[in-house]
Amino acid sequence: MDYPDYDPSLQTTALTDQELDELDALLQQLPADEAMNVEALDGFLTALAASPGTLARLRTREWMPAVWGGDGDGAAPFASGKRRKRTVLLVLRHLHAIEAVLRDRPDDWQPVFSVAETEAGEIIDAEDWCIGFLAAIGLDAEAWAPLFDDAEFGPALVPLALLGGDDAGLSDADRERLQDPFERDELSRAVAEVVPRLRGRATVGA
Repeated sequence: MDYPDYDPSLQTTALTDQELDELDALLQQLPADEAMNVEALDGFLTALAASPGTLARLRTREWMPAVWGGDGDGAAPFASGKRRKRTVLLVLRHLHAIEAVLRDRPDDWQPVFSVAETEAGEIIDAEDWCIGFLAAIGLDAEAWAPLFDDAEFGPALVPLALLGGDDAGLSDADRERLQDPFERDELSRAVAEVVPRLRGRATVGA
């Protein structure tokens, strides 16, 4: 399956809220269990944008199918070529917008996290987002490994790994922490704080 190569110099507009909802609907209508929702997609694309070297090394066809769990015959898993094309266009525009804001206005970056309204206020849960972010890291693990070992960034990335990683190797304390929505909110906010600082650092393998 051919995909247009990502062009960071292309002039595009950020997705509107309506287009973001449309993209989420297009992904949720897919039969593949591995298809990302819009939160996981936002995390996935943010990891690609935070490591420009990854986008330079990988062709679009090498990372795009991961968004919906892989390609099938013809337009599959999409019901039509038109839906596939529309989804690809929206994904590339969203990636472009994320990269532009991390590059030029990192303080304005806003992740797509799950938010629940409670009597205590907004509770944020970035689990799906972090799962998507880690999936993109897995595509270019060599470039990211030094950051996880870095004295400054390594500890700051722990919340991301806790929320999005496999819980098989977690301690009882970490498991208990992840069961508490307020702890998850704290971890999620920590993720939002560290990500804008990653741009340009995850390029060791470039």
